[in-house]
Amino acid sequence: MLYAIVGEDIPNSQARRTAARPEHLKRVDALIAAGKLILAGAFPAIDSIDPGPAGMTGSLIVAEFNSLEEARAWINADPYVTQGVFAKVTVKPFRKVFPK
Repeated sequence: MLYAIVGEDIPNSQARRTAARPEHLKRVDALIAAGKLILAGAFPAIDSIDPGPAGMTGSLIVAEFNSLEEARAWINADPYVTQGVFAKVTVKPFRKVFPK
């Protein structure tokens, strides 16, 4: 099943996010290699593809996992969680409707 993972950054997260990003991307690359990633990306703090020093306010990952517990375990082991980038994480089952 698919799961949507939404992480909301702590205020002024840019330094922590930058430090944790290489290891975070390795984990996302593993989802890609396994054919489980549907989409992933960050929420810019301003209306710009490159927010510069304004940074990001969070991230979204939609990926396939065997269970809600597995999705939660995956994100709980992610550097954005373990290194304090995210203040809050929400994991929900997701049913893709479009595009077909």
